Amino acid sequence: MRKAGNTAAVLLAVATLLAGCFGLPPVYPGAIPGTYKVKQGDTLYSISFRFGLDYKSMARINGISPPYTIYVNQVLRLRGSARQPEKDWGPAVVRKQPKTSQPPRVKLPEKISDWRWPLEGKVIGEFSLANPVNKGIDIAGRAGGAVVAAADGVVVYAGGNLRGYGKLVIIKHSENFLSAYGNNQDMQVTEGQAVKAGRSIARVGTNAADVDMLHFEIRRDGKPEDPRKYLPAR
Repeated sequence: MRKAGNTAAVLLAVATLLAGCFGLPPVYPGAIPGTYKVKQGDTLYSISFRFGLDYKSMARINGISPPYTIYVNQVLRLRGSARQPEKDWGPAVVRKQPKTSQPPRVKLPEKISDWRWPLEGKVIGEFSLANPVNKGIDIAGRAGGAVVAAADGVVVYAGGNLRGYGKLVIIKHSENFLSAYGNNQDMQVTEGQAVKAGRSIARVGTNAADVDMLHFEIRRDGKPEDPRKYLPAR
């Protein structure tokens, strides 16, 4: 019986590891912590993205005004924030000193005319909202290979503090659509930067299972959708 129990424990550990390596951590209803302590590199937008919350609602309940500046070690209330995202901008960089002026804004297109694959490689992890959850697709590549923007847009997050994502780039393409590129070796863009489809934004990284891959998501109104619905057929 002990041997069987040990085997089950090992299998559970492996399954947990793979869940963290392929795909991003799901947001569980009712499991959102009441508060969150801001870490270096966090933005209000990235925190809301991680927990599936509306950053403007989070700003309101925490008394944070535009341009939504937050600080390291600041404790934010999460519980009570709306889940449905609003159609608006949202990046705000963690700063040591208050910022008096807002960064220039880039006009986003009203619609996306074309999507392209962010990496030419075999899909090794399919989209699924059932167990095991994968809110995007995982694409095999070569470590250091170029990851490109899937459509025109503006970078709203470029950092590495989101557990399960590794170094992550998020691009907003329109008022409805954004794309996320995770498990990168390094990033070649900064927040607020406008990018064109096909422009190199990061380099492929290696996950904890020693697999060279990119995790790619497309979200519509904040909700993950199967990227294959939008990417051209191969």
